[in-house]
Amino acid sequence: MQAVDTHEAIKGALLEYIQERLEEIEKDLAMSHQEKYAHLEDVLESSVDEEEVKVAFEQWYNEHQSDLDLSEAPEDLWEQALSHLDESHL
Repeated sequence: MQAVDTHEAIKGALLEYIQERLEEIEKDLAMSHQEKYAHLEDVLESSVDEEEVKVAFEQWYNEHQSDLDLSEAPEDLWEQALSHLDESHL
């Protein structure tokens, strides 16, 4: 009976440890993504017109694309974002 208890304890300890590690990874990813978003906010803040917004976004995208693993091209993201504009934003 003790072997079964040990077996179950080992499985429980392993699952608990892996769950904790995955939660740490999620927190790190969330923090990293928040930092990248804040960086985008900063670079967009200094833009004065639509062209500068687009250039700043494309530069940000090129800098962070590999970290974020974005599957869309910057032009596609740009178009998707603009498709959400409505009259109240203009």
